[in-house]
Amino acid sequence: MTTRTDAPTRREQILKEAARLFAERGFHGVGVDEIGAAVGISGPGLYRHFAGKDAMLAELLVGISGQLLTGAKRRLAEADGGGAEAVLDSLIEGHIDFALDDRPLITLHDRELDRLRDSDRKMVRQLQRQYVELWVGVVREVYPGLGEPAARSAVHSVFGLLNSTPHLGRGGSPLPGRGATAELLHRMARGAFAAAGV
Repeated sequence: MTTRTDAPTRREQILKEAARLFAERGFHGVGVDEIGAAVGISGPGLYRHFAGKDAMLAELLVGISGQLLTGAKRRLAEADGGGAEAVLDSLIEGHIDFALDDRPLITLHDRELDRLRDSDRKMVRQLQRQYVELWVGVVREVYPGLGEPAARSAVHSVFGLLNSTPHLGRGGSPLPGRGATAELLHRMARGAFAAAGV
């Protein structure tokens, strides 16, 4: 979910390739030599950037959780008077961008979260709870009759829908018609919220 337009740093390249490889073959199925080869350096050269694979995994999962929360807060602040409907649409768009652009991270989270140290796993969960609660607040503004537990369930259901993108293409291949896919996901997310809010 990078918004910068300049070239990625070596560290960012390593993380991107580590995420791809971990998602394809599992955390234990990938060695540092393979990650290094994917970015054109020796496996031991990775240790100039990371203490090891565990550190890469932690930075990937804690990092994306933090980025999602920061992005959602930014979208909320930028809405400034645009109304709750516009904020909800913006949140959905931001999560769709993540779900389409960072599919390996979704797979990695699903499969490897339990491999994190307790402190890192707790940090991921804390960031995710804050992200969910931000969404719950906005959903309840759009659908004021929706109780908090129902709004939270609806948010988690929409996340399940949007985070299903790794299953839309084979082997991490690019999705055909990104714009059409994003539009469909957006309509489905709004439909799920509308159904919950009835």
